[in-house]
Amino acid sequence: MSWSCQRVELDVLIVGSGPVGATFARTLVEGGRKVMMVDAGPQLSSRPGEHLKNHLAYQHSHKRFGALIRGHLHPLTRRTRSAKPIDPLISLDAGVATYAVGGMATHWTGVTPRHHPTMERSDAIAADEWETLYREAEALLRTDTDLTGDAIAHQIVLDALAAEYRELPAPYGPRHLPMAAQRRADTPGLVRWTGVDTILGPLVDGHEGFTLREQHHCARLVPTADGSRIAYAEVVDHIHWRTLRVEAETYVIACGAVLTPQLLYASGIRPPALGRYLTEQPVAFCQVLLRDALIDQVAADPRFADRVAAHRTAHPSDPVPIPRDDLDPNVWIPVSDDRPWHCQIHRDLPYDDMVPNPEIDDRLVVDLRWFGLVDPRPENRVLFSDTDRDVYGMPEPRFEFSLSEQDRTRQHRMMADLRRAAAALGPFLPGSEPRFVLPTLPLHIAGTARMGTDPDTSVVDTGSKVWGISNLYLGGNGLIPTATASNPTLTSVAMALRAARGICRHQTSTLSRKAHV
Repeated sequence: MSWSCQRVELDVLIVGSGPVGATFARTLVEGGRKVMMVDAGPQLSSRPGEHLKNHLAYQHSHKRFGALIRGHLHPLTRRTRSAKPIDPLISLDAGVATYAVGGMATHWTGVTPRHHPTMERSDAIAADEWETLYREAEALLRTDTDLTGDAIAHQIVLDALAAEYRELPAPYGPRHLPMAAQRRADTPGLVRWTGVDTILGPLVDGHEGFTLREQHHCARLVPTADGSRIAYAEVVDHIHWRTLRVEAETYVIACGAVLTPQLLYASGIRPPALGRYLTEQPVAFCQVLLRDALIDQVAADPRFADRVAAHRTAHPSDPVPIPRDDLDPNVWIPVSDDRPWHCQIHRDLPYDDMVPNPEIDDRLVVDLRWFGLVDPRPENRVLFSDTDRDVYGMPEPRFEFSLSEQDRTRQHRMMADLRRAAAALGPFLPGSEPRFVLPTLPLHIAGTARMGTDPDTSVVDTGSKVWGISNLYLGGNGLIPTATASNPTLTSVAMALRAARGICRHQTSTLSRKAHV
């Protein structure tokens, strides 16, 4: 096999094409920068980074969509025998990554809540700026807080939980789950889920300032002799079997909370906090069958009368009054001061160990996923091997992660609350009783390249720039320095918007100084 080398010059190289990388790309291109974004994985759809669930075949089949996605999940570590027992509450041994244009956003659930202002949100950014950034991030992701608000199952679940949790104040009681998705105007029974194509917007259709290259793996960043800047990046083109020497004014690494520190480690960039302070969310899960009393109320509820009548006319032998194209429930109980867990009541991809129940009508099944909060500790970390390599020839990651006693107490309180919510809805689906699950599909790892004000305990400053390297910026969940239970994507996109604008200001200032000289 022979390799050729090609030199490429541009303003910004972005490594990683997920929602965060796409946010950087759009913001920087709109700011007048010439940008190339690379991803090690292939493009899986005609529109770069489109959510794969937008295809009709997967809209109403969680099982079929789950089977599709499992082929795109790559283990982060090789499974080996270990004398250390697996923690029943959480283990990262089954962690996965998605190598594809769009990353995890090719199949993500699209849940985009704001982080709690004091329990989850970093104070490195002022509260009023957070509010502005969140509004802009929600617009970019097309977050809808009422995606399935008129669905029958959604309303009966919301009503039942609202009755159960009467003690919770309005902002923190059961409510509509914020989702990065829109109902299709031409066919309201279908949903268009936000993918990277949505975030890139006009860049998807071609822009002279933007290039997206699939199957281009960034293998190394090469610093200058004094280490103060990145001189160039080595990008392996797996389509044409060549190496690109990419020389840019600015480098943005946004390829995930594990793969971002992996690239820095492989490049010899190893600040003290790299990979440390890792957090992940323990997940308590169960499925319930909506109890008969709730289903019996549907036919008598005036909100549903027309739909139920039409359904019974078309399907007189169907014992369930809910139309088959009725959308799934999407209900949320947010994190609050005395409830440090995030609650989702919806339908999502099935876990590997779930027992199939072909005789159960899916319209009666609801998933309950409670996401826990773990305090950042330096001993919780991802490490990288100096000898073992992954499929791309990069240092293989492994994890050292455990829960403190305080963490464990929180998770058991969370499990008790899951059971309370389930009891308000119906009996457990046989085979899906309450349990903690391995965090494979959620994979909300954070903290591994954390933001902060101290170079000894953080990897990037409050502008997302790596300490001591003037033209290297990071993005993604790894920058979140706090304990979180809520989904992280909206917060990471908000941070990326802020960082990208900072890059634009910095580059404009630099060019102005050069022109003046």
